[in-house]
Amino acid sequence: MNMPALTLAWRQLRRDLKSGDIRILLAALTLAVFAVTAVGFVTDRAERALAIEANRLMGGDAVVRGDAPIGGRVRDAANVRGLSSAETIELNSMIRVAKPGAGDGSGGNLRLGDLRALGPGFPLHGAFRVLDARGVERSAATIPARGTVWMSRAGADTLGAAIGDTVRLGEAVLRLDALVTQEPDASLDYFNVAPKVFLNLADLPSTGLVQEGSRVAYRLVVAGEAGPVEHFVATARAALGRGQRLETIGQARPEIRSALDRAGRFLGLAALVSVVLAAIAVAMAARRHSARHLSGAAVMRCLGASQRTLVGIHVGEILLLGVIASVLGVALAFALQWALSDWLGSTLSLSIPPAGWLPALQGLGVGLVVLLAFGAPPVLALRRVSALRVLRRDLDATEPSAWLVAIAGISGLAALLWWKAGSAALGGAMLVGIGATFAVLALLAWLLILLLRHLRPRLRGSLRYGLANVSRRAGTSIAQVSALGVGLMALLLLTFVRTDLLDRWQLSLAQDAPNRFIINVQDDQVQPVRAFIASQGLAAPTLYPMVRARLVAHNGQAVTNEAARSGAGAGNSDDDEARARRRSEREFNLSSIATLRDDNRIVDGRFWKAQATPQFSVEEDFAASLGWKVGDRIAFDIAGQRLEAPITSLRSVDWESFRPNFFVIASPGTLDGFPASHVTAVSVPPTVPRFTADLVERFPNLSVIDVDAVLAQVRATGDQVSRVVQVVFWLSLAAGVLVLLAAISASQDERLLEGGVMRVLGGSRRQLRLAQASEFAAIGLLAGLVAAIAASILSGVIADRVFDLPWKPDWVLAAVGGGLGMLAALAAGLFATRRVLDAPPSVTLRELQG
Repeated sequence: MNMPALTLAWRQLRRDLKSGDIRILLAALTLAVFAVTAVGFVTDRAERALAIEANRLMGGDAVVRGDAPIGGRVRDAANVRGLSSAETIELNSMIRVAKPGAGDGSGGNLRLGDLRALGPGFPLHGAFRVLDARGVERSAATIPARGTVWMSRAGADTLGAAIGDTVRLGEAVLRLDALVTQEPDASLDYFNVAPKVFLNLADLPSTGLVQEGSRVAYRLVVAGEAGPVEHFVATARAALGRGQRLETIGQARPEIRSALDRAGRFLGLAALVSVVLAAIAVAMAARRHSARHLSGAAVMRCLGASQRTLVGIHVGEILLLGVIASVLGVALAFALQWALSDWLGSTLSLSIPPAGWLPALQGLGVGLVVLLAFGAPPVLALRRVSALRVLRRDLDATEPSAWLVAIAGISGLAALLWWKAGSAALGGAMLVGIGATFAVLALLAWLLILLLRHLRPRLRGSLRYGLANVSRRAGTSIAQVSALGVGLMALLLLTFVRTDLLDRWQLSLAQDAPNRFIINVQDDQVQPVRAFIASQGLAAPTLYPMVRARLVAHNGQAVTNEAARSGAGAGNSDDDEARARRRSEREFNLSSIATLRDDNRIVDGRFWKAQATPQFSVEEDFAASLGWKVGDRIAFDIAGQRLEAPITSLRSVDWESFRPNFFVIASPGTLDGFPASHVTAVSVPPTVPRFTADLVERFPNLSVIDVDAVLAQVRATGDQVSRVVQVVFWLSLAAGVLVLLAAISASQDERLLEGGVMRVLGGSRRQLRLAQASEFAAIGLLAGLVAAIAASILSGVIADRVFDLPWKPDWVLAAVGGGLGMLAALAAGLFATRRVLDAPPSVTLRELQG
């Protein structure tokens, strides 16, 4: 583009802005960039805040575990600038509790406990919640002082311990100083059955418990900024030695990981909706801009302007407009997220990280790509305008490469959707859904036009005039119905998925979720335990047998580390291979059930009947990590006895149910004769405070796991995610409504012109308003109805394939959504054409014909 053309483009842009000709396009593009960037800013900050909060559940950003002190390259990688690190050591030991004045603590209650020696600086994220001697619960971001210990509240109930008691650990005698109600990494240690005791790492040598041959677990916890942490994770993963493994929030509890994953997908969907609305608004606004410049382009052709000059001027104007609108949209989005930051932080009860530059760059990129893909094609058509249009206004520009331009625009939208989705399934579903909706809308709009042409002679008054406008401007009506319908579909889709998502979280994190896990119930205790629970006024529980087993063979071949790695598949990551190796080495908890619960669903194969031969059902992700499939035979060693059976089904498991679930379950009778204990889960309300103590007193061998703290953490994270989803939803909805209004307003010149003529011919305000209302009601009804149906179907596909949520069509919600869509189209249309009633007809006609 040469300088004279660019200069003319700038002059034309200034003139169009002053006269108002291009303000609609500027507003549409600014709103489009604002919507995408604002959602990006809020999404980026909220996701980072939630990730930080989720990392509080493991005490840091990354953890390396090992069966020996962690050193070498892993230790060196943790000692770089920008990172903080802390050490912890875990081991099992007998714990003896005695009351004050009992001497050296040699008497009192004795039980096997889980010791956690904490080094300086732990936890790097989050804090302990502890009860002090006054019974006051407080936050503690430190570790026990030397000479003291903290104990889990459930462990204290089991041992009958109270603050001030003496605790003997090996050769050391320490004082119980506080009870822990919530710990930073509780969500990663769900089924630890022993009472937990926390002590200062400096006190560990005095216990004499760490000796040659002791089973000790060492942990190195790291935290810091995102860049150094990512470098540490990459370095540590490559340098892991035997017996070591790396954990990040990706290996956290399924409940936390699932909530964060779904939130990220929803926020991606919100960004997709913003892109769709942006494309609609810009395409419609650019069409109006092009139509208004046809006469000017014809005059320039008469004065000798070449096609190249016309392209340079008009495309240059579009590019300059794009830069101005994109910068303005990003600035407005930045100001909005800055204004919302304090409110969002207080709503989430989190410290919100500062905004990054990536959403701004994405907003600028989206604005320019949308403008070039959907704004440039109508403008490029100006180079084909005929000089005869100076004399004949009915001659419009024609563009022989219209199909190529259309394909380029659709390809641009597809690329944007694929990029913003971050998920092949989500991007593909949106592309197919938008394409199918657009085609159906165009077909139905064409059929509506044919119907109205047939009915028009039978209509009278304003209704006839309004509906005649729909059929008389067939091309415009089809484009408007299609654009409006796709926009409404995108907004309704966001509404439906958001409703399903929040309902799902509320159900999965219900207040009556099980909060006590009872394990180690022996065969002869099943009925007495069930009777005891019933006597406490609680619902009768189901007890599941649990057999400890070790995997020994897969399809007749002995299982080794190499076999586990190869079975996991060559295309899997190092994390997948490490996970497969650990799973092949660990002991399995096998269980047996006769009927499938509602939180388990068969995805491959068939579940057994009541009387079945020995067979296994395996959780699908677990099977994939080990390379198992339906029809394979697997063998376990159970206390020296071999158990072999085929895999007859794979299951998806709802880990968010907080009910006992197992990776591998067996058909009824398969585990008979093997040594087994039983496990169950119950929901204990606060009105039964003595439940754990009374149960353990009655059945001393039982272990009761209090997961109230874990439930509170998961529920708090779920609530925070829900608030983020709602904030982004309303932001997207508000921005979407503005963009949709700009799209509707961009095609009103013809109606304004006809309205001005009708005013000159004596048409009343009431007649014109009724005519406009009938036209927009017909367009809105068709667009809203198709949009509601399409959004319902597409939300089902996305819920099932992307969010892994159960879905059933809610036609009442669809009907309400369709009705609201029609009302929105009617209101937006009447608002956009209000000038025809307010301005004198001479002014309207002079502006549009000038």
